[in-house]
Amino acid sequence: MSLSRTDSEASFILVDDTAAPQASPLPRPHPNETFAHDWSSSGTGGKLYIHGRHILDAYGRVCNLRGVNLSGNCKTPVNHDHDSFPANHADVTFVGRPFPLEQAPDHFARLRKWGLTFVRFLVTWEAVEHTAPGVYDTEYLDYVHALLSLMPQFGLVAFVALHQDVWSRYSGGSGAPAWTLEAVGFDLHGLEEPGAAWLRGVRGGGHTEEERGLWPCGYQKLAAATMATCFWAGDMFAPKLKVKGKDGKEVPVQEFLQGAFLDMWATVAAKLGDLEAVLGFEIMNEPHRGYIELQSMHSFDYNTDLHLAHVPTAFQSFMLGAGHPTAVGHWTRSFPVPTRLTSHKVINTAGQKAWREDGPTKGKCLWEVHGVWGWDETKNEGVVLRENYFKRDPQSSREIDWYTDFFYPFLNRWAERVRSVSSPEKVILAESIPNEFCPESWTKDRRPPNMIYAPHWYDLNALFLKAFSDFSVNVQGLSRGMFPLKGFYWGQKGARDNFSLQIRNIVEAGYQALGETPIIIGECGIPMDMNKKEAFETDRWHWQMKMMDAMITALERSLVGFTLWNYNPDNDDHTGDDWNGENFSWFSQKRALPSSWLDHAQTSPTLDNGGRILRAVVRPYPAKTAGVPLKFEYEINTGTFTYEWAVPSSPSSPFAPSAGPAVATPPRTGLPAPTTNRTEIFVPATLSEGRTLLVRGLASTEWAHDAARQTLILAPAAVRNTPGTVHRVTVLVSPEPKDTFVLNDFWDDWGTHVILAGAASVALVAVLVLCLQGML
Repeated sequence: MSLSRTDSEASFILVDDTAAPQASPLPRPHPNETFAHDWSSSGTGGKLYIHGRHILDAYGRVCNLRGVNLSGNCKTPVNHDHDSFPANHADVTFVGRPFPLEQAPDHFARLRKWGLTFVRFLVTWEAVEHTAPGVYDTEYLDYVHALLSLMPQFGLVAFVALHQDVWSRYSGGSGAPAWTLEAVGFDLHGLEEPGAAWLRGVRGGGHTEEERGLWPCGYQKLAAATMATCFWAGDMFAPKLKVKGKDGKEVPVQEFLQGAFLDMWATVAAKLGDLEAVLGFEIMNEPHRGYIELQSMHSFDYNTDLHLAHVPTAFQSFMLGAGHPTAVGHWTRSFPVPTRLTSHKVINTAGQKAWREDGPTKGKCLWEVHGVWGWDETKNEGVVLRENYFKRDPQSSREIDWYTDFFYPFLNRWAERVRSVSSPEKVILAESIPNEFCPESWTKDRRPPNMIYAPHWYDLNALFLKAFSDFSVNVQGLSRGMFPLKGFYWGQKGARDNFSLQIRNIVEAGYQALGETPIIIGECGIPMDMNKKEAFETDRWHWQMKMMDAMITALERSLVGFTLWNYNPDNDDHTGDDWNGENFSWFSQKRALPSSWLDHAQTSPTLDNGGRILRAVVRPYPAKTAGVPLKFEYEINTGTFTYEWAVPSSPSSPFAPSAGPAVATPPRTGLPAPTTNRTEIFVPATLSEGRTLLVRGLASTEWAHDAARQTLILAPAAVRNTPGTVHRVTVLVSPEPKDTFVLNDFWDDWGTHVILAGAASVALVAVLVLCLQGML
């Protein structure tokens, strides 16, 4: 059935530059038809599945999934108390994280309106099993089940990600229950004085200049590093440590921790695995080695491990945790290197031990028990006894590798376990260690089938400085030996190019190692409190807008999906995300309208209240493509976007380039032929409302726009949609929106000065030459 354009499309005009053959008009969207960014079974024809580097729907269309992390507040329980922490750790509850069940329709409608319908849903081990090993919080699991069950009504899908930072809240981050540290022998109330953990950040700190950004240093501190080492490689490095299991029998510490972890995950997967909204599971956020592969007991790697404030070496941490006052180096921010050693100070002057006298080590340092170091009573000083202990297998002296020896085997074991209680079709998501490229050793035989690589990316310079300006730095490149002048960029164009290079490096390293495997950037975001929190005073979010635009532009250029960090209803200007001083949420419930005032329609402006920098976040994107995406570019200042895609070719087609790891040359063969010619693009109402849409590249009968569903449908006629065909469509809006910012680069800002300086230099040289000639 072919009908005329709908009322919602009446103000939209096509400019046809191609003189394409005419085709029958597009059918009017059916009232029950879904929308571009609908990932429910209705919107995808029943399923999403992996094929090569792409995620496809049931019609064979390539799906570009983008959404949010939900949510940063899931790191802490609803009854977390800054003053009493870490007391009462068995009695916490996470029911209501990320928000009460009754508020879910408001938040899900908002995310649908913004086109952010792919959710990285965060749970923590502590939330599921905080009381004791094997005691699961069924009320919390019921709450999560009910919450995720609502998602398909709004077109949302999710993958459930187990979140951790620095092992646990009780070692300065989030994740594992308190009893895991107690089982290894740590005294939860004795970790701060000897520098075994920095807990000020989870008590509400981290906002002052002295405390800003300290929490990542926790990975090198005694508590978190020991826990990670015991979890991944306790059999190799801590074989003497036995822990009482759920049945009361003593088992090796690795078996205890990994067994509890797998049992917890099986409980979660069994509870949630049958839900339509649950696409798959992510094993663990930002895994870390602990001490595994440690090159020296006397230093950490400056290029990979943050050095800020007091940074004890591994050996110094051992002595401090054993109750020995020790002089430790103090690092401060500097330039041009990020930090430098400025002083030393003796800490733990009270002689506090990090180890419980009634624990399995009887109050001794675990690593002293294993002969890694010892205390010389005669000289009254510590002595390193086994410098290469964590670098080689202590029994065979074989050099070890964290990925191949520990991570890959456990990842496969975990994947098999969660699929056994849910479904073999569930997608598995995993990432490498933060800020590392995908290891080349991650071959097909070392990973589970149906896997998505989900690395993270942040602009480390902006995070470290809590600032963004026209000057940006490629920390990724500089840390890997890039010539310094090549690592500096100027202006918004420079920031886009800088971020694009970094993200493309991560993506292409993934393709290089993993082959044709989907890549989704699991975390990426910007600090809202940058530049000394000036935006909170002025309500002008200029720099946040520019940085978010540069980041999402870079993601779009790499043609990957992503989940932004983060959508946090509890965020406010004063406490931020209320975890280690972080403030990343561009939505705040305190700035939003009350629920009773909200209209859940996709075009309702009431849903936008509470959002900041939405113009940079809420932007058009190709959600479902009947072909292979080749290029997408959106210009925030003009509202213009250009999209190129290719109809998949037959294997013998001359149009198909050779496959490779490059973003720019995706394979055009091997994909199933789409069973529809409809490419669906999310076009936000905030961009199209009150404006005329100009579409170039298709005939007037080959497109339709459903404003109410924020969906632009592109359907090339069959006569010019043959295999190998490349389509290029440019969409403009008229009138153009007002400029958000000046799109500048070095030559825009300094070109005149450079030319004048050059001319002056030439003139000076000419004068000098004339003078010399006169003298001669």
